Amino acid sequence: MPHRPGGVRHRLALAALVAATAIACRRDMQDQPKYEPLEQSDFFADGRAARPIIDGTVARGHLNDDEVLYTGKDGGAPVEAFPVAISHETLERGRERFDIYCAPCHDRLGNGDGMIVRRGYRRPPSLHVDRLRAAPPGHFFDVMTNGFGAMPDYRHQISVPDRWAIVAYIRALQLSQRATIADVPAGRRRELERQQP
Repeated sequence: MPHRPGGVRHRLALAALVAATAIACRRDMQDQPKYEPLEQSDFFADGRAARPIIDGTVARGHLNDDEVLYTGKDGGAPVEAFPVAISHETLERGRERFDIYCAPCHDRLGNGDGMIVRRGYRRPPSLHVDRLRAAPPGHFFDVMTNGFGAMPDYRHQISVPDRWAIVAYIRALQLSQRATIADVPAGRRRELERQQP
């Protein structure tokens, strides 16, 4: 078989042309054919790209069938007990979330004198008034979920577990402001008494 000097060059040129064409046709993920929200579509008969929710279906992770957990109420009344276990980690998470979402109005101690109030926003009630000290945990969860008075709802900003963690922290804050030495566990009480002059 005779060797043609142009044959190798021809194959190399063809391979380079195929490679260049493949690179030129590449689409990045951010440049995909897709519909933008509320964009018109000729594909569906109603002309909308966004599809309505199918009756009888629930999006994954959105069943929310536990009324007490997701509303803080049982039969329309605020629940008296926490539907979640309260641990040291829960209280720490509650403190962190309280400092982010609640302290700007309620301040870090819950007295109702946060930075927003100092800037002219309406003062919320202190979390330490008798009415709120006696309020059940479900009341605080409901207020965070649905808002109350001048307070907006935080259902979209604060997750359900974090709302319950904040309620637990509010209870700890309320206890801390009126605690006596008798409220301290015996082992810790001795430690505190040794620290006093």
